Amino acid sequence: MPTTATEHAYHYRIIARALAEIDAGGPGMSLAELAARMDMSPAHFQRIFSQWVGVSPKRYQQYLTLDHARHLLAERLTLLETAEAAGLSGTGRLHDLFLRWEAMTPGEHARGGEGLTIRWAVFPSPFGEALVMATDRGICGLAFCDDIGHEAAMDDLRARWPRAHYIKDDAALSPLAAAAFTGGEARLHLIGAPFQIKVWEALLRIPSGHVTTYSSIAAAIGHPAAVRAVGTAVGRNPIGFLIPCHRALRKSGALGGYHWGLPVKRAMLAWEAARADTTA
Repeated sequence: MPTTATEHAYHYRIIARALAEIDAGGPGMSLAELAARMDMSPAHFQRIFSQWVGVSPKRYQQYLTLDHARHLLAERLTLLETAEAAGLSGTGRLHDLFLRWEAMTPGEHARGGEGLTIRWAVFPSPFGEALVMATDRGICGLAFCDDIGHEAAMDDLRARWPRAHYIKDDAALSPLAAAAFTGGEARLHLIGAPFQIKVWEALLRIPSGHVTTYSSIAAAIGHPAAVRAVGTAVGRNPIGFLIPCHRALRKSGALGGYHWGLPVKRAMLAWEAARADTTA
């Protein structure tokens, strides 16, 4: 029986707690010790891990360590300039997710969403509860709430389009959320300035389980000197995970920031890398 989004969200909360324990106790912690800290039996804890990502807790600890990002940078750095030629532009989403997207015109963006109706709802996801927003054209906002809270996530997204009309609509958003988190087709409506949209389109060309750097993105979009501006645009990505800004790292291999919380970014990278290894 397939794992449901609710089960994924529950498993993620376990993983998030485990990540905090690993940080406190070190990556060499035994399965028995880690399970005890989680108030679970080793067998149950290992089963949760396997259901969520398909590898053992010991193996997963290796993905959660801070130096894992450096390993990704060394072994799985995507050069975006050649990604499209290599056929990677269609493989950068979860489960080879096929995304169709439209962008606002500069004038529409400048009006702060005036005239737009944006529907919203909160759903379980593989990385905790997610706030999903969408226009008639597709998902325009996707925020992860576990680290920052529902209210902060809502305020953050609404501030991007302050003149839009917002309606809570679980029924309308449910199929879009299901597609986003179960590998179906997800329609995206990119609402941003032209430079931001160029950066976000570059992020969509990064394959799952791989990473890139801010400087590589800058070169790929034809602005090699605009590394700081690229970093700002990455941080302003309103559609977390589907536009995979979590795959952008600093040249040093450091994670950098993540708008929805660094624990979420680390869990996403570990989850994708583990799945990539188990399907390789």
